[in-house]
Amino acid sequence: MATTRKSSKKKNVDIKLFVLDTNVLMHDPTSLYRFDEHDIFVPMMTLEELDNNKKGMSEVARNARQASRFLDQMVGNVEHILTEGIALSEHSQGAASGRLFLQTEPLVPVQSMTMSIGKADNLILSVVLALKEKHPTRQVILVSKDINMRIKARAMGLSAEDYFNDKVLEDTDLLYTGMRELPANFWETHGKDMSSWKEGNRSFYKLKGPICKTLVVNEFVYHPNDGGEFAAIVREQSGSTAVLETLTDYSHQKNNIWGITARNREQNFALNLLMDPEIDFITLLGQAGTGKTLLTLAAGLAMTLEKKIFSEIIMTRVTVPVGEDIGFLPGTEEEKMTPWMGALEDNLDVLNKSDQDAGEWGRAATRDLIRARIKVKSLNFMRGRTFLNKLVIIDEAQNLTSKQMKTLITRAGPGTKVVCLGNIAQIDTPYLTEGSSGLTFVVDRFKGWAHSGHITLQRGERSRLADYAAEAL
Repeated sequence: MATTRKSSKKKNVDIKLFVLDTNVLMHDPTSLYRFDEHDIFVPMMTLEELDNNKKGMSEVARNARQASRFLDQMVGNVEHILTEGIALSEHSQGAASGRLFLQTEPLVPVQSMTMSIGKADNLILSVVLALKEKHPTRQVILVSKDINMRIKARAMGLSAEDYFNDKVLEDTDLLYTGMRELPANFWETHGKDMSSWKEGNRSFYKLKGPICKTLVVNEFVYHPNDGGEFAAIVREQSGSTAVLETLTDYSHQKNNIWGITARNREQNFALNLLMDPEIDFITLLGQAGTGKTLLTLAAGLAMTLEKKIFSEIIMTRVTVPVGEDIGFLPGTEEEKMTPWMGALEDNLDVLNKSDQDAGEWGRAATRDLIRARIKVKSLNFMRGRTFLNKLVIIDEAQNLTSKQMKTLITRAGPGTKVVCLGNIAQIDTPYLTEGSSGLTFVVDRFKGWAHSGHITLQRGERSRLADYAAEAL
């Protein structure tokens, strides 16, 4: 399905026929244009299920309506009989060269079905079986996001596949981490024609060598040596030349951010990104307890209340429950979101206690001041909004689709910084995987942009119990 388009000389026997299950269209309406030179078939039951799921304001309902619109545009312009199929090249701007076939007649397989024919899934499977019998020389493949549907298809001797086209990476181990360790001989191989200079309290190094070709703008590099670790960020990269800039050491108490200091290398890198006014978009990945939310809130409060860079902090997250849903919640938008924002309250308690000299009254006043500058918003009301001079924090971003992520990030107006936090090992949304999560999508797409940065936090700093549980369970 991720095959590249071949030339039109390809024999008809090699052009596959993909039968689409409803959940594929409801997951990605543009899947109609993602099968390159191959043909696609939409059963009547798939159209029925699209119709049944079109009502409502959920992402699934929106996708069902969009898929129906795409099909209407294609069918509405056809003058010939639909049994000949509809060419996809015109509607997909050349991305697909196959044909779309709709079920125009009853398709009943000769081979007897062992399952109840009244169920929608089984009706689609019977269509796949009938198509296989009708086209014995062609490869007929069912495409479904439903694991059980694929198991049933294979039990019947049919080919079945997951929909892979929305996957950014097949293996999340290949996901960009935002940092790399330089080899031991780095300075010997890259320091020959090096030039260096200072701007303020930062040092810059212009280097030339083979490793410079593989460096990415705003990637962090580090080199352990006897006199302490060298750490820098790549500011420019062109051919075999790169410019490195040294970092602020946020692990030292004199550089603390709202009383918080970096406890490890990755946290130091993250704070350098968060405190950089030139970085507009940041993604922080890491397992539970690595400090993603705490570091972001500390930097946000410092830039909002001390440096006055932002007017306020806006925090949002997807409301996907881990267990059973507890039903509707009373109150305003802010009050309804409060149970979902326990992480925010926990981290604010830590930040508020960091000032030991303030006293009880001082801390209470600070708490009220902080809460007045932090707004909690629901994702449901984000469309059409524009945020000016604000820090937008998207928590639990691994539960967002790439389309939802685009909707949120495009809310950013002038002077706004967007920070996405998440752990791709904890996805609660159905049909989303580590490879197709919106968080994985933006990490890959923003890599190398001069105004974005990414760090994967490795070490848990919550407690020895949390660290052990994350590894052992």
